[in-house]
Amino acid sequence: MRIKVKVITNAKENRVLEEKGGYKVYLNTTPVHGKANKALIEILARYFHTKKGNIRIIKGERSKEKHLEIIT
Repeated sequence: MRIKVKVITNAKENRVLEEKGGYKVYLNTTPVHGKANKALIEILARYFHTKKGNIRIIKGERSKEKHLEIIT
């Protein structure tokens, strides 16, 4: 499954919201040295009930708009 994600960093709490055409993910981490990407994968793994290794960023490694592939 492929999804579009908009990431908002420095939020008060981590949470995932489903929107038209994708997801909005709030992270309480900073986008420094890949911390936000790592946190994003951890949160989505819990949300989709899969392993972290089953999620990868296809496009947007350094962007707030990301395309991810999830193997369930």
